Amino acid sequence: MQKKVKVKPNSKQQKIEEQPDGSLTVYLKSPPVDGKANEELIKLLAKKFDVAKSDIRIKSGLSARQKLIEIDTDY
Repeated sequence: MQKKVKVKPNSKQQKIEEQPDGSLTVYLKSPPVDGKANEELIKLLAKKFDVAKSDIRIKSGLSARQKLIEIDTDY
């Protein structure tokens, strides 16, 4: 499954909002430095979709706010 994700780093609280078009807006506490925000994003998405962190990959937008995430849910 692929999801479009808009990331908002340096937020006061962590949360995930589902948008009407099916994309996600993810608020992260981490700053976008040294991959910290990406690590937090993967951890949050793994918890939300109940999968292992290794099942989540950032397909595109590694250093951008708009990301394409692939979640491996095939078991």
